[in-house]
Amino acid sequence: MADRRVTPARADLAAAHLKGKVQAERYVEGRVWDVHVGRVSLRTEPSGRAAQDSELLYGERVAVYDVSDEGWAWIQAESDRYVGYVRNEALGEVEAATLRVSALMAPVFSAADLKSTITDFLPMNAMLMVRSRQGDYVEFEHNRFVHQRHLGPPEKDYVSVAERFLGVSYVWGGKTAAGLDCSGLIQTALKATGKAAPRDTDMMEQALGEPVPLSDIRRGDLVFWKGHMGVMLDETRLLHANAFHMLVAIEPLAEAIARIEKVAGPVTSIKRL
Repeated sequence: MADRRVTPARADLAAAHLKGKVQAERYVEGRVWDVHVGRVSLRTEPSGRAAQDSELLYGERVAVYDVSDEGWAWIQAESDRYVGYVRNEALGEVEAATLRVSALMAPVFSAADLKSTITDFLPMNAMLMVRSRQGDYVEFEHNRFVHQRHLGPPEKDYVSVAERFLGVSYVWGGKTAAGLDCSGLIQTALKATGKAAPRDTDMMEQALGEPVPLSDIRRGDLVFWKGHMGVMLDETRLLHANAFHMLVAIEPLAEAIARIEKVAGPVTSIKRL
């Protein structure tokens, strides 16, 4: 059975490339758009009350397969193939983005002036196109500016990136400094170094790295449980976004194993990238 999380198929509609592979009343080619707001929730259903599966960031590319009369776009994200619903007004024309947001959250100024009105925040890994430069500011849309010190090249160490989110609140489906979940933390940290990763824990466990024994664990290793994951800071300390602390926390791996085992069972694997 196709994984609905990454398969753009409903009973009434499916992506054209799935014709002959899944059953649907009709098949359509996706229209390519970019996200044009700082972040937008990717939801399980076309409703603001539906669960948030993930988030999309400014500059992320999506394929739009349907737009409802109520303004919900049914899309598939290009980066991690996740499928869901976003507000159509969050999308716009495709742009040749070349600059990456390196700050946890970059304020969007209405002018090239730090005292001007803040109109939005762009999360880490948002991608921008340069329209003009004014002093220390980059204009990426008309009268929308970010400071050049909030932009930067890919990072070198995903563990150091993950540490920058220490203390950020736990939010299901989140992947920004406004709140994130366990896989969102790791996906965001890896993306900051230029490495693509699937969205969910089970997908990452299957796709990333090579297995290593607990006795050989070291910095950068990913620790997986059923439905949960974290990254090692060294041979004994685990960094993870978790619903026990309700934030990104550091705790001894031995304590995390003992606690999590009561809820989710034992560690299922340790992977080294």
